[in-house]
Amino acid sequence: MNNQILIIGILVLQAVCGGFFLADITVSVLGLPFAPISWQIYELLEIGAALGLILGVVVAALALRQARLRTIRAEMALRAASGAFMEVLEERFSEWGLTPAERDVALFAIKGMSTQEIATLRNTSEGTVKAQTNAIYRKADVSGRPQLLSLFIDDLMAD
Repeated sequence: MNNQILIIGILVLQAVCGGFFLADITVSVLGLPFAPISWQIYELLEIGAALGLILGVVVAALALRQARLRTIRAEMALRAASGAFMEVLEERFSEWGLTPAERDVALFAIKGMSTQEIATLRNTSEGTVKAQTNAIYRKADVSGRPQLLSLFIDDLMAD
């Protein structure tokens, strides 16, 4: 919350600074009359406006750095979760005593591939894939793909 207030404050300051420079240039270019102010006050206003713009750049750079660090942490967590999911798959496949062919079919099924797609990828018939998926469901004690996938989701959520 405090960061948001700080950022909003700096954005307002930048808008005022930009407005000052824009007004100064407009008055100069169009030759508009304005009440004279002492050159010391004018210079202080310019210095303040320039500092406000520089402060905005610094804050933007810091915010960008924080966002990048959060992205890196999120990517690392995603990689860890992905690795954890594969570990859970391997543990369950071992517990159920799946053959290497059944492991491949189970992995493809969990990825959401159809029986035909799995058969094409494994260069086998659809009947073979159906028999293997039935063996997998029996060994996992589930009735179909949704229940098979939910077993792994439950394991990950429990961790």
